[in-house]
Amino acid sequence: MTGSYAIVAVVVVAAATALIGSLGLRVSRTTSDFYVASRTVSPRLNGAAISGEYLSAASFLGIAGLVLTQSSDVLWYPLGYTAGYLVMLLFVAAPLRRSGAYTLPDFVELRLGSKRVRRVAGAFVLGIGWLYLLPQLQGAGLTLQTVTGAPRWVGGVVVAVVVTANVVAGGMRSITFVQVFQYWLKLTALLVPLVFLLLAWHADGSPSPTAGHQVFHRATVVQADQTVRITVDRPVRITVNGTVDGRPHEAVPVTLPPGGHTVEGRLAFPPGAAVPDRAGDPVDSAWGRPVAGSGESHPLYAVYGLILATFLGAMGLPHVAVRFYTSPDGRAARRTTLVVLGLLGAFYLLPPVYGALARLYAPDLALTGDTDMAALLLPERLIGGPGGALLGALLVGGAFAAFLSTSSGLAVSLAGVLHQDVLPSIGIRGFQRATVLAVAAPTLCALVVPDLPAANAVGLAFAVAASAFCPQLLLGIWWTGLTPPGAIAGAVTGGGAALAAAGLTMVDWFPGGWPHALLAWPAVWSVPLGFLVMVLVSLATPGSVPARTAATMARLHLPEPAGAAGDRGGRR
Repeated sequence: MTGSYAIVAVVVVAAATALIGSLGLRVSRTTSDFYVASRTVSPRLNGAAISGEYLSAASFLGIAGLVLTQSSDVLWYPLGYTAGYLVMLLFVAAPLRRSGAYTLPDFVELRLGSKRVRRVAGAFVLGIGWLYLLPQLQGAGLTLQTVTGAPRWVGGVVVAVVVTANVVAGGMRSITFVQVFQYWLKLTALLVPLVFLLLAWHADGSPSPTAGHQVFHRATVVQADQTVRITVDRPVRITVNGTVDGRPHEAVPVTLPPGGHTVEGRLAFPPGAAVPDRAGDPVDSAWGRPVAGSGESHPLYAVYGLILATFLGAMGLPHVAVRFYTSPDGRAARRTTLVVLGLLGAFYLLPPVYGALARLYAPDLALTGDTDMAALLLPERLIGGPGGALLGALLVGGAFAAFLSTSSGLAVSLAGVLHQDVLPSIGIRGFQRATVLAVAAPTLCALVVPDLPAANAVGLAFAVAASAFCPQLLLGIWWTGLTPPGAIAGAVTGGGAALAAAGLTMVDWFPGGWPHALLAWPAVWSVPLGFLVMVLVSLATPGSVPARTAATMARLHLPEPAGAAGDRGGRR
C-alpha cells in the first residue's frame, strides 16, 4: 500500500475529528455538559455515538482476520459483541438512566448508600478502562507502522493527543458529535472498498473460498522475516530463498514433507498449494471439538468464555454505561439500545466478507501472523494501482477512526471517575485535568513498554467488566436484598479474580494447557463466582440493607413524570 495515501487518510481523519470536536467549545458550558451532555442526546444520535465508540479496531480489523484463519466457525464472534445489548435493553438501560447518575460509581453509591462500594467500583472502572485503552493505542501504532513505515509510537501518540484535545474542549458533547461521524465513516470505509473488491472478485471468475484447509488461489510469495514454525498435512513444493529446518537454500525448489518445519526468508508457493498451518494456531475443526478432546488450546472452552464475557460484559464497560446517562429519560435509553442493535447489525455484515476474500487473496497473512492487516491489504492485492491505494487509504482512515472513537469514550468515562473520586475538585477545569491523566497513564505505558502483550486485552476487559459490574447492576436493579458488604465482596472476588487472570495472561505466566485457558477466558468461572459471593454475603448481612432501598427501587423502575427527566442525583 502506498504510504503517502495512508498518511493523508490519517491526517484527514484526525483533522476532521478535531474540527468536529471543537464544536464542544461552543455548546459545553456546565459540568453536566462535560459529563453527560446535559442528558439531551436523542436516541438516534446516541445510538450512532454508542456504535461509533463500541466498534473498536477489534471489530474493524480483527473479525476479518479471524474469518481468514478460522472461516465461518467464528461468525459467533460479532454476535457475542452485539448480543450484550439485548441484556442491556431488557434489564439495565432504563433503570440505569433513571438513577440520574453520571458514572457507574455514582450508581452503586445511590443504590447502596455506601462510599466504600463507590471506591471499589471506581477502582474497577479505572482498571477496565485502562486495560481497554492500552490496546487501542498499541493498535494505532502498529497499524500506522505497517501501512506507512512510521515509528511504532507515532500512532498511539496521535490518538492520545487528538482524543485529549476533544474531551478537554467539550467533554461528552464534543465526543458525541465525533463518535456519530466516526461510526458513519467506519461503515463507509468498509462498504465502499467492498463494492470494488466484489467486482474484482467477480471479474476473476468468482472463486469460492474453501471452508476447510486454505489453498493459494494465485502464485504467492511469503516473506518470513523471522523463523516461523509451520505444519503441513501433505507434501508441498515451494521455492525457497532462506532456510528450511535450519538448512539454507538459495532460490531452489524444496518439497516439504508432511509434519512440522521451521522456515525463514522468501517462500514462493505455486497456485493450488495448501497453506501450511502456523504452529500454535487452532485449526478450523478444533472449534467444534468437545472440551475433553480439544488439546492444549481448549478452543471450545475459549468460545464459551468469550461469548459469556461479551454477552454480560458490555453493561459493565465504563464508556458504554456512561452513554446511557446522556439519554433524556428511561424510555429514550431503551430506544437508544434498539438503534444500537440495528447499527451494529449493519456494520457486522461487512467484516466477514473481507475475511472470506482474504482466504482467497491473502492466505499468506495467516502464515506470517499478520491477519489483522487482511482488510487493509486486500485493495492492493485485488485491484492494485492508484485505485487500490486510494481504497486502501480509505480503510486505513476507517481503522484510525475506530481507534479514536473508542479511545474518546474511554477518556470521558475515566475522566469522570478520576474527577469525582481521585482528584476531587469543582468545575470544568478539574474534569479537564482528569482527562489528561486518564489518557496519559496508558500512553506512557505503551511508550515505555511497547511490546507489552496486550493482544487479548479487549476480551479480558470484557471479562473483568462482566465479573465486577454485571452482578452489581443486575442484582442492584432487580433484587432488594443486595447489601453493601455483599456488593463489595462479590465485586472484589469475581472482578478481582478476573483482573488477576488478565494480568497473568498478559505476562504469559502459563503458556498453555488448562491453566492458560482458565486465565485467558475467565468469565466462565469468575462471573458465577461474583454472583455467588454477592448473594451469599448479602444473605448473611440482612441488617445492612440500605434504609432507602424501597424508594431507590421505585425510582429505578417507575417511569419518569413528564418534565422530570433532567439531572437527579449523582455527584457533580
